[in-house]
Amino acid sequence: MIVVNNLKVSIRLLITLTLGLFLSCADNVSDDSEFVVPVIIPTGNEKYLQENSDYIYDQKNLRTYELKLPQSALDKIDADPAAEEYVEGMLIFEGDTISPVGIRYKGSVGAFVGCLTGDDWFNPSGKKTCSKLSMKIKINWEGRESLFYNLKKIQFHAQNLDKTQLHDRLAYWLFRSMGVNAPRAVHARLMINGKYSGLYSLVEVIDSAFDNYNFDDTGGNLYKEVWPLTYKGTANNEQAFLNALRTNEDENPSVQLIKSFGERLEKASNQTEINNIISEYMDIKKIISLAVVDRMIRNDDGWYHWYCFGDCGNHNYFWYEEPTNKKINLIPWDLDNAFENIERNNNPVTPIADKWGETRNDCKPFPFGPAFIYQWSASCDKLIGGWASYKKEYKEIKKEFVSGPFSKAQVDALIDEWVAQIRDATVEATNTHSDALNTTTWETEIGILKSQLEFARNQ
Repeated sequence: MIVVNNLKVSIRLLITLTLGLFLSCADNVSDDSEFVVPVIIPTGNEKYLQENSDYIYDQKNLRTYELKLPQSALDKIDADPAAEEYVEGMLIFEGDTISPVGIRYKGSVGAFVGCLTGDDWFNPSGKKTCSKLSMKIKINWEGRESLFYNLKKIQFHAQNLDKTQLHDRLAYWLFRSMGVNAPRAVHARLMINGKYSGLYSLVEVIDSAFDNYNFDDTGGNLYKEVWPLTYKGTANNEQAFLNALRTNEDENPSVQLIKSFGERLEKASNQTEINNIISEYMDIKKIISLAVVDRMIRNDDGWYHWYCFGDCGNHNYFWYEEPTNKKINLIPWDLDNAFENIERNNNPVTPIADKWGETRNDCKPFPFGPAFIYQWSASCDKLIGGWASYKKEYKEIKKEFVSGPFSKAQVDALIDEWVAQIRDATVEATNTHSDALNTTTWETEIGILKSQLEFARNQ
C-alpha cells in the first residue's frame, strides 16, 4: 500500500499535488485499470470530520458518491456477490477521498433475485448480471478510527424490486414521524470507477453509530433478529442472544436484560401480568406506534411475519437495550417489500394472513399466500399478543397517524417532492443501463402507490 502522511508542510504539499494527479488520472483510466489503493491519512480539516450525519441524511438534497477500486477487485466481487466479501477501494465524496474503505455487495435472498446467474433464488449464487446491486461501504476498515460524518458504514440499496423507488425512504420516514427509532433514508447517485451505476436508497446502517444518534441512553446492546420467546413459547437462551449481538461483543457482554424479559414473559399466566411486564421493559406508546405504522403500510416481510420452515421465526428487525433506563426498543429493518400487499396480496411470498391481533388454526402453522408458504399467527406470541391487547391505544395512535404524517396532503406532497428530486437521476439511469427502471413504468407505479396509501387510510 501507499502510505500518505502529513507530518510536514512540504510533505503535505507534495501529497496534495500527488493525490491530485492520482485522482485526476483515476478519472480517465480505462475499465481494466489497476492501481494500489492508497492509505490517506486525513488532516483533520475534512468536511466529513467536521459535520455529523444530518448532512448525509438531509432530505432536501440528492448527493453523489463515487467508488474507485482496482478492476481486479471489482471483478472479484462481481463474480460472487452473494459471498458478501469485502475488497479495498476508495470513497470519494464532495471533494474528500476516504481510503482505503471496504466495499462489498450485500443483501439476503430478495436483494439478489434475478440478478445472479444461479437459478435457485432461495440460495443466491453465481455472477452479477444486473447493472446494480446493494452495496455496503465499511469506513472503519482495517482499524480506521476516523468516521465519515459520524458514520462507521454506509449502504446503498439497489431497489431493484421496488418500481416506485420510494419504499425504503417513505416507510422509514413514516416510522420516524411517529417517534419510532428507525433508520434514516434518502436517495443517492452512485458512480463506480467513473461510470454511473444508478440511483440507490441510502439507508442508515443499524450499528453503534445508529444507537448513538437515535438514543439518549447510549452504549447498550444491539441485537439482530432474535425474539425474546421462541414460537413454542419458551424463552430464548443466553447463547441465542449472544449470537445475535451486534455491539459490545468484545466487552464480556451481559444479555441479562432481554433474557430476563423473555423468561418473565414465559412464566406469565394471564394478560394483566403480561402487560405489566411489557410496560416495565418497553415504552408502550412507541411500540404501539411502531405496530400501527407497520400494519398500515403492510410491512409483511418483517417482525410480524413468522415464516415456518420446520420451526417458525421472524426476521428483519433489531433490538436496542437502553442500559440505564432498562428499556428495550424494537427497530424495523429492510422495508423494501412494504406497501406491496395493501389492496391485494401482490407478493407471492410475504402476505400475512392475519390482521393486527388476530390468530387462527389454533395457533398452529398453516399455509397461506400464492406460494402456500407456511406461517404462524404472530399474535399467538405472548409479546405480540400483549401489544395487540392495547386496543384503545392502538385506535388512538392510528387516528393520530392517519390525520397527521399519513394524511393524503402530507404524504402526497412528500412523494411529489422526492419524485422531482430523483427524476433526472432516474432518467439518467434509464438512458445508461438497458435493465434500468423505465420512467413510464416508474411514473405509473408512483400513481399506484398513492392509490394504495389512500386505500390504507380508509381501512
